[in-house]
Amino acid sequence: MGSVEESHAIRINPSSSHAFAKSILLSYGIPTDRADIVADALVLADLRGVDSHGINRLPSYIARIKAGVLATDPVLEFEYKTPVLAILDAKNTFGFVAGSLAIDEGIKIASTYGLAVVGVKHSNHYGMASTYILRAVQQGFAAFAFTNASRSMPPWGGKEPLFGTSPFAVGVPGGQAGNFVLDMSPSVAARGKIRKAARRGESIPEGYALDKDGKPTTDAQAALDGVVLPIGGPKGSGLAMMMDIFGGLLTGAAFGGDVVDMNKDANTPQNVGHWFLVYRPETFLGSKEELHARMDKLLDRTRKCEKADGFERIYVSGEIEAEREMENRKMGILYTQGEIEALHQLAKEIGSKSMLEPMI
Repeated sequence: MGSVEESHAIRINPSSSHAFAKSILLSYGIPTDRADIVADALVLADLRGVDSHGINRLPSYIARIKAGVLATDPVLEFEYKTPVLAILDAKNTFGFVAGSLAIDEGIKIASTYGLAVVGVKHSNHYGMASTYILRAVQQGFAAFAFTNASRSMPPWGGKEPLFGTSPFAVGVPGGQAGNFVLDMSPSVAARGKIRKAARRGESIPEGYALDKDGKPTTDAQAALDGVVLPIGGPKGSGLAMMMDIFGGLLTGAAFGGDVVDMNKDANTPQNVGHWFLVYRPETFLGSKEELHARMDKLLDRTRKCEKADGFERIYVSGEIEAEREMENRKMGILYTQGEIEALHQLAKEIGSKSMLEPMI
């Protein structure tokens, strides 16, 4: 399962995607600054090729706003536990908003103290985890981002879903050789990818998931009715549990299978939890120049390693996504005709004239 084929897709101007998403959000009472945060995050995911977390998610968020369980504009305030440790009650608003405010608060704290840990409870799905890492890296900070999610993956050896495909992300700013940005799920494939395949009528590779009877399947819908599989068996299972502990258990959010599945229940708050660590990376080194020189050395050595048979290039984590973002900003974002029609229908429901415009 790869990205959308050119022959079956239309390239949309990224600014049009952003304007479209923002107009939908504004029509539901979301303030301009928060609508911008959500639209930025959704379009960034599409630009970087993580289209399972892009603007096609809008209908599910709107359904939760209509149900009154996704708050559009709550007052959000950080509670400081220590000078470097803060918690945010997201009050059931967008995970994008809560996550962005939290990482920004972490950057502010780390600017003074060198390190910050910020937790979030009573939040919602926050999309592509590297969204928050990039906010930190682009300002010269290293960061970790953990979140938990609804049941979709069993502990190793089980067939009953308990853990989410909770992504974690890590980033460190570099110099001329670029940055390191790792964003991964503890499952073989993120559930959003499988949902995207089901929406497009595509099959999934073997090894992604089991059906409801615990049998391997390549049918995307059967996989959604079953469970996804952890990477590396017990290793992926352990990583998923780690995210549930830090993102949910330690922040006061839901955990242990209690995060509500937004795709199955639009009427109950999710209570997702997030956990961020922000670090001023030159602290032990003394200067940003030394940090960048050391990062350049590591990234250059990584790329220049002797390649195994069948490989033409060695990539650093985040490099493929960064190159895809550059290409899509120039060429436009690929969406299928069906996806565009579904989004236009969403606009028609609220009387919006905003439309997704093809790249000229």
